Amino acid sequence: MSSTTLTAAPASAGTLPGLWWGGLLAALSWGGAGLLTGLLPDEIEVGRTQELGLGAALLGAALVLAALGAPWLGRAGQKLRAAGPWLTVLGLALAVWELLTAKLALLPLPFFASPQGLLEVYLEDWPRLGESVLRSLWLLASGYALGAAAGFVAGVALGWSRAIGYWVHPVLRLIGPLPATAWLPIAFFAFPSSGSASTFLVALAAWFPVTVLTWSGVAGVNKAYYDIARTLGASPRFLVLKVAIPAALPQVFVGLFMGLGASFSVLVVAEMLGVKAGLGWYLQWAQGWAAYGNMYAALLVMAVMCSTLVTLLFKGRDRVLAWQKGTVRW
Repeated sequence: MSSTTLTAAPASAGTLPGLWWGGLLAALSWGGAGLLTGLLPDEIEVGRTQELGLGAALLGAALVLAALGAPWLGRAGQKLRAAGPWLTVLGLALAVWELLTAKLALLPLPFFASPQGLLEVYLEDWPRLGESVLRSLWLLASGYALGAAAGFVAGVALGWSRAIGYWVHPVLRLIGPLPATAWLPIAFFAFPSSGSASTFLVALAAWFPVTVLTWSGVAGVNKAYYDIARTLGASPRFLVLKVAIPAALPQVFVGLFMGLGASFSVLVVAEMLGVKAGLGWYLQWAQGWAAYGNMYAALLVMAVMCSTLVTLLFKGRDRVLAWQKGTVRW
């Protein structure tokens, strides 16, 4: 007996995904924000309104193209699909922000800047803001590198040597928990310049968590690893470099992450008190002149900078500790 069965042909493995409807929704959100910004008259006198409206409309048009071409975008298309809800919400947030500030003036000035106020800062004050970003990056990089290196060496020494641990541990417990900002008067008195004092404070903020976590990692290494290595003829140098340090690396990276966060906070305070340029200095300057648009613009830049640096640190961790990739997420 034979029978004919009509079945739908199974989708092949290479079938392309359909239209990205979330992208069209995000495009509508940004396009609407652009039209609202460009066509609705401003209640208060602000600049760069037309540029902001045009930029939002162009982003909406780009999202339309992305929605139509999503099947051919590959991995980039997948990332865009995942970010679709956020893209929609950000467009709506821009429209609400524009309405509450420039269009209806419901939020008091100058404490609440309009979106085009921030755009004006980025377009017109970028030399001073850019110099502040570079100065902050240099101060953070130099101070954090010094503090992390010193903390790593101190942590390995504390975890490996009982004699060093006996003498240094009480001192570490006494002065380590003190916030780095508490050393401000001593630092600015002891160092010849405000720049070197600021570098010391950033380094001190990174040093303590890196030292403690590295020490904990080295001290917690399984003793059986050392016994096996000694049986095979390992020297003390080999035990430190090839056994203790690699086994302690997960703890070391936790200390590096905590030290980076502490360095960010100290960086802003140090720049407010001593240096002549930097994001902390820029924030203080903007607040002094009641230029809140500049202040919000600097805060946004600082948030992006800090988030990027932490992301790079985690990518480095995933590369070094490939066997632990994904266990700690950012």
